[in-house]
Order: sequence, then structure tokens, then C-alpha cells
Amino acid sequence: MKAEIIAVGTELLLGQIVNTNAQYISQGLADLGIDVYYQTVVGDNHLRLQEAIRIARGRADLILMTGGLGPTQDDLTKDALAELLGRRLILHEPSMAKIEELFSSRGLAMVESNRRQALMLEDSDPLHNETGLAVGNALTAEGTHYILLPGPPREMRPMFDGPAKSWLRQALPDERPLYSRQLKFAGIGESNLEAAVIDLIQAQTDPTIAPYAKEGEVALRISTKAHSEAEALIRLNDMTAQIGARVGQYLYAQEDIPIEEAVVRLLRQSMKTAAVAESLTGGLVAELLTSVPGSSSEFHGGVVTYTNEMKQRLLGIPLSQLEGPEAPGAVSESTASLMAERVRDLAGSDYGIALTGVAGPAESEGKPVGLVYLAIASREAATQSYTLLHLSGNRQTIRVRAAKQAFYRLWQLLSGK
Repeated sequence: MKAEIIAVGTELLLGQIVNTNAQYISQGLADLGIDVYYQTVVGDNHLRLQEAIRIARGRADLILMTGGLGPTQDDLTKDALAELLGRRLILHEPSMAKIEELFSSRGLAMVESNRRQALMLEDSDPLHNETGLAVGNALTAEGTHYILLPGPPREMRPMFDGPAKSWLRQALPDERPLYSRQLKFAGIGESNLEAAVIDLIQAQTDPTIAPYAKEGEVALRISTKAHSEAEALIRLNDMTAQIGARVGQYLYAQEDIPIEEAVVRLLRQSMKTAAVAESLTGGLVAELLTSVPGSSSEFHGGVVTYTNEMKQRLLGIPLSQLEGPEAPGAVSESTASLMAERVRDLAGSDYGIALTGVAGPAESEGKPVGLVYLAIASREAATQSYTLLHLSGNRQTIRVRAAKQAFYRLWQLLSGK
């Protein structure tokens, strides 16, 4: 089953609103085992809309249209499709009664154009609008299935999730649902991860494998169509095991969560706590940790010691360490280690995490942009320090990648990977 989504509205082409409907519908169709091959956006023009429908029915079995069901003259979706299929538009009496009741209850006069929202194609099935007035439509014509949904997301989503999905399940009983699993990785780049599993990707049939990348994290989504969850789990578990055998040391979760949430979970399981001392990241590590609900039990707090003066005042780092011709400097491995140990002791936590480096745009202390030193001080072992060389990107990208590396290194220590 191949599907195409046609979003109708000149405001979409002008960039006045974002086409979130296509994303939402695509995700919902995937859950039903229906593959979306194309997404089209067309303006409020009768001829261009009909041309988009002609193209879509030449390459798709199912066409879902959003927008153009309202009361004004530029709401053309039902008119264009009815003309193309040679069908009349008829009045859906329950929808008309709902519209009349609404205007009456508000003491307003109903204009004739509002009747357009209650029109539907003859020999089609109405789709109830839970939160609006325009009735939706579902029908099959010459082997192609059509679903017409309103444009406003607050109306489209409940109609799609309710009556539209029910109609699809009845019309397409043989479609198998799609089951997916997200494998999340840190400490490895997208290209290196792909290289490690490239033969699995190239040979994929079922399950399928798709890589995704975010700053400091990479994901593989593995998906399979199956008649039952038990059948799907057999395939997903097998593929997960094959991938884990190659890159398991970077695999921090089998669900779509960020690395900082995985770290908080491990801290909670081991009944440990952490604190942070940040220079170049400027509080980003603390921000990401506190974005995890319930992290207050595991995260004691942190300090942003951006200048040498603050490193000395808040963490007690001696100026002889930070300044002078023989000093290692603020951007150094030894300074990162001292910062981690001092913030651990200051906060009374089990772990202290520290980052210092050069985010740019210019060098600092004669050291290049992208050079970052990271240290993790534990109460149970010697302080671990890491040199992150040549982190690429602009200032913000370097900061994010450095923060994610800090979480990855702490995750390694907590998980024993």
C-alpha cells in the first residue's frame, strides 16, 4: 500500500504556517503499516489541485488530503475531487444540523456559505469532526482510496486518529502494523556508526534500518511489519543483537531518549549523585540535566566558572595553575581535573564533572578552537580526564558536542562499558 499526502493551502506555500499535518499523518500511517511515498503541497487553485490529484492517483493507492474543507470560496478540495471523479456534492444532514445549532445557540445569523462545510461527495463515508464544523470524507473510486481531512491541526488530528483510522482498518484489513525500535548511540559519529553496520543496511529487507543524527547523538531506527507484537519482537531483538555485537559500547538506550536522561537513570539506579563545573559550556550541562524530570535527586547542582577569577573564587583553583608563563592554563587537562574534584567536594556529590576549552570564534591561550578538556572525578577511583580534539562546528555546536561527550563518558563509567 503506497500513500501520498496532499496538503492544500496557499499559506503553506508562502511559509506562513508549517505543514505539521503531513508529519503527523505520516507517523499515524506508519503505525498502520502504510508507507507514505510522497508528500505534496498545493495552493488554493482549482486546476492545480486537480493536477496534483491526477499525479497522486497515478502513483499511490491511498491519497490523504488536508485543508480546503472550510466555508469560503478558496476552500476547494471537495469541489475539485468531486469534479474529477464525476460525483455530486450532497448535504450531510447531521453536520448541517450541528452548524445550524451552533449559530442558533450564539444568536448569530448563518450565512449560506457555511453550508459548504456540511457537503460531502456522494457515495462516500462521512468522517465526524469532533472539534470543528467541516465534515470529512472517505471513499474508494476506481481502486484508489481517498480521505479528506480539515486543515486546522486541532480538527485534523482527532478526525484522523478516530474515524479516519477506523475507516482505513476496515478498507485495508490485510495491512500489517509497523513496529519500530530506536537504538540511541553516543560517543560515535554518524559516518563511523554507518560504516560499522553498512552491510546490514545494504542487505536490509525486513527489518529495515535507518540512521538519524543529532548533535552529539546518533540513532538507528529498526522497523518491521508483523501481524503481532510477539512476531515483531523476534525480528527486532535479533537485529538489535547483531548491531549490539558491533557497536554495543556506544549503545546507551533502546528507546528515543537523550543521553542525559540515560545518565540520570543510571545515577538513580546506582544511588549516586553528580555536580558540574563548567567553563566553555556556560551551564549547558546543568541545563540538560535539569531538563530531565525528577533529576533533582541525582543532580546536586553546578557552577559556571567562565573566568580565571571565578575558577579561583568558587573552586579554589590557584592562580599559579591558571596564569603565568609556566602555568598549564585554564584550558588544560590538569585544570579540568582540579575543577571536577573541587566541585565534587563542594557539592558533596559522588561525581564531579568539569569542562574547559575553546568554543571560539577565536583562539584562547594560544590554543585552537574546538580543543576541549573534560574530567570526571569519582569518590571511588582516580579522576578520569579526556582530551576532545578538534570538535568541529560553530560556537554553539562545539558547546553542545562537548556537553554530550561529558554525558557519554559518565554513562561509560556508570554502565561499565
